[in-house]
Amino acid sequence: MSETMERLAGAATLEEVQRIVRTTARSSLAAHGATVVLLDGDLCYYADEDSMSPLWKGQRFPAVNCISGWAMRNRQTVAIRDIRFDSRIPQEAYRPTFVRSLVISPVLRPEPIGAIGCYWAVPHSATPAEVRTLEALAVSAGEALERFPEGLPARGFLSR
Repeated sequence: MSETMERLAGAATLEEVQRIVRTTARSSLAAHGATVVLLDGDLCYYADEDSMSPLWKGQRFPAVNCISGWAMRNRQTVAIRDIRFDSRIPQEAYRPTFVRSLVISPVLRPEPIGAIGCYWAVPHSATPAEVRTLEALAVSAGEALERFPEGLPARGFLSR
């Protein structure tokens, strides 16, 4: 993780930060996909992804109807073994994707500015080590993202 922190500290653009975060999240957790989500007002903006097939890059969803929004609102990491059986998951958004399991950690600075999500195509129970890894990445990502306030969307209802 120290190498990732150094790379994030040296990142020259918001896009580079997002690339480092998404690729590190996916590879560190051996996930089939990873996303970087930014809070944009009352929406979750899926800013970047590294995935075996397209997920939601460039799309926005109401934070109140989005598991990334749930993680930000509740200020806690959420891990779901099988998304088909969790009422917090908007099934219509996930149905066309490969996603079966996920873990999402909020990026807090100190208020929510985003989230990092990792996804698997099979039922997967995130281990305590995987959760700690993603949470540590979220802390480093928050520090790096804050260096580019001009590129971050407006913070929303979650920070009021």
